Amino acid sequence: MKSISSVILKSKLDAGERPRLLDVREVWEYDLCNIKESINISMSNVEKIQNEFDLDDEIIVICHHGMRSLQIASYLVSKNYSNVTNLEGGVDAWAKFIDSTMAQY
Repeated sequence: MKSISSVILKSKLDAGERPRLLDVREVWEYDLCNIKESINISMSNVEKIQNEFDLDDEIIVICHHGMRSLQIASYLVSKNYSNVTNLEGGVDAWAKFIDSTMAQY
């Protein structure tokens, strides 16, 4: 499974790249903190994810620490999505290395 660090993701976003950011945490977690422009479809609603993306979209999957997102990223690859990446360390790493003002839990 491909993965990306928060630092590299930030560089991509700053360069104008616009991958689809899929946050698979529960709504209360997403409401507490999230990466701008991400969409929230919780892991418990996995069937909705397939309706949101095209098979060739660049998708970066996000969760709290990177474990749930890894499961969903693997699931998407098994469903023939061709460009799926897991965010290493999730929003926790984003808060530590990119946005120190982000709420942490």
